[in-house]
Amino acid sequence: MNIDWAFKTLTVCAMLMMVGCASVDFDYPKTESYALTEGVEETYFYREMADVRELHEDSNESGFLLMQDGVEAFALRLLLAEHAEKTLDAQYYLITNDTIGYAFIGSLLKTADRGVRVRLLLDDIQTAGYDAGMWALDSHPNFEVRIFNPFASRNVRAMDAFAFNRVNRRMHNKSFTVDNQLTIIGGRNIADEYFGARSDVNFGDVDVMGVGPVVQDVSNMFDLYWNSDAALPVQAFAEMPQDPEAMLVKLRERIDEVLEGARDGIYAQALKKDYDHYLEESNDIFEWAPYELAYDSPDKADKKKAETADSIKTTLHAAIQQAEKEFFLISPYFVPLKSGEVYFQELVDRGVNVIVVTNSLAANNHGIVHSGYMGSRKRLLKMGVKLYEVKALGAWKGYDKTGNEDARATLHTKAFLVDRKGLFIGSFNWDPRSMNINTELGVIINSASLGAAATEQIEETLATQAYEVVLDENDNLRWLDKSGDKVMVHDKEPDTSWWKRFTTGFMRILPGKSQL
Repeated sequence: MNIDWAFKTLTVCAMLMMVGCASVDFDYPKTESYALTEGVEETYFYREMADVRELHEDSNESGFLLMQDGVEAFALRLLLAEHAEKTLDAQYYLITNDTIGYAFIGSLLKTADRGVRVRLLLDDIQTAGYDAGMWALDSHPNFEVRIFNPFASRNVRAMDAFAFNRVNRRMHNKSFTVDNQLTIIGGRNIADEYFGARSDVNFGDVDVMGVGPVVQDVSNMFDLYWNSDAALPVQAFAEMPQDPEAMLVKLRERIDEVLEGARDGIYAQALKKDYDHYLEESNDIFEWAPYELAYDSPDKADKKKAETADSIKTTLHAAIQQAEKEFFLISPYFVPLKSGEVYFQELVDRGVNVIVVTNSLAANNHGIVHSGYMGSRKRLLKMGVKLYEVKALGAWKGYDKTGNEDARATLHTKAFLVDRKGLFIGSFNWDPRSMNINTELGVIINSASLGAAATEQIEETLATQAYEVVLDENDNLRWLDKSGDKVMVHDKEPDTSWWKRFTTGFMRILPGKSQL
């Protein structure tokens, strides 16, 4: 019996070692491809945007539309895909197998079916179980899939712990570009909760749609990632199913099945209404302004190259240092570390009013991240930084029309505002992971009118959907709710159980804060 047990143990260990030693062939041959610039003048969106482009052709400005409403944000993605005629490039951190995910992939497939070249670049963080589906999509003659920094172990991801320094680095960028004419970037991944489609929890987020020179800038960024060493075809790491084309047929059937169940629901009705609205909307919805696209080099995914790779931090720092009066930071995952606290102190010392908006413990979907922020609160407040924490109760813009206004609310917007005119929208969180580990993308728009609109929305959120965090006379943390006739004062993390507060507080002593 003991010999049998020992033999089985050795066999399992050997198998784990073999799996753990699996590797990815980053030298796998692939063909470089780039955004199309020829023939785009024949496309629908080139013709539709001709007038507004001509009005601004002598400037380096681009047109921008803020997309705060999640339903509208998804409707616009579907509209862009429906009218693409040459190319569609999509880059995301994650796409989940829920209603929004299937609708999104279905729209890309229909686009490819019309002869449009579709390139999908997806991070590998949440693709477990997707290999056959990715092979199926890639088998389409007009659909190419590449995965950024893939795991070697396709079935037991934990086995890639042997390659932690590599697989820990993820592509967090989000972009969606059609015919090199219109682009959408921001904080939203592709899942139900980002577009107001869940009844239990929904994220408050912001995207921006751009037209003009910024589109080519985003296309250049996408090409840089698409052709990078870290972006691999599915064939380089995933086992091919017996019949990829048959898998594609099954995938289409699954998409139809999921969407059929949602076709007559309240969400589908709201989506169609927004789709039709923007289909008829004129092109003066864009605000034209100077801008700067900010992003990390894909080399950040390689620890050896990361220190010398072009960094989004350089661009963001230059923009923040222009602040003379006010710096508004919105970051759902806020872990400033000591270096971040020093950074804020320097801004305050210069006379800049620093305001930080992040999730409350009840609203945060990553308790361990909140544990990394908790210890900084008193120090930040004492230096003069104003802190606001978003409530878990309350509806984000537009979600009432889907019947999901009672869902738990989580802030997911990544943005900042410098002197109410320099507006950043993107994927960058104010935490060590965005700073030093993951690749990020965003745009800084220099517009007083967009800044005013963003400020109004922020102030409305703070007044109705956030607690102001303060210190009382004994330096104890207090949470002020000013949304009612009277100010309500909480002496504990609002809307949480003692167990939630205990476990989150316990996580503060755990190592690994630099990974949050």
